[in-house]
Amino acid sequence: MQAEETSIEELQGQIRRLNSKAGQMKMDLHDLAEGLPTDYKQLMDVAAATYEVYRKLDELKQHLKQLENAK
Repeated sequence: MQAEETSIEELQGQIRRLNSKAGQMKMDLHDLAEGLPTDYKQLMDVAAATYEVYRKLDELKQHLKQLENAK
């Protein structure tokens, strides 16, 4: 049971850190979009990176929910 609690705590820490990064990336994407058409060549790379962070965040949240429900 102790190992599971540690996993939950570690996962919560990962989610907090990734949430912060996701928020910053969302703001960067927004800033880039506001500046269009300047730097339009960066748009796909920034959007793909932002998507990947949010996909990973969703995956971690689902895993956390599974661990919490297994208690």
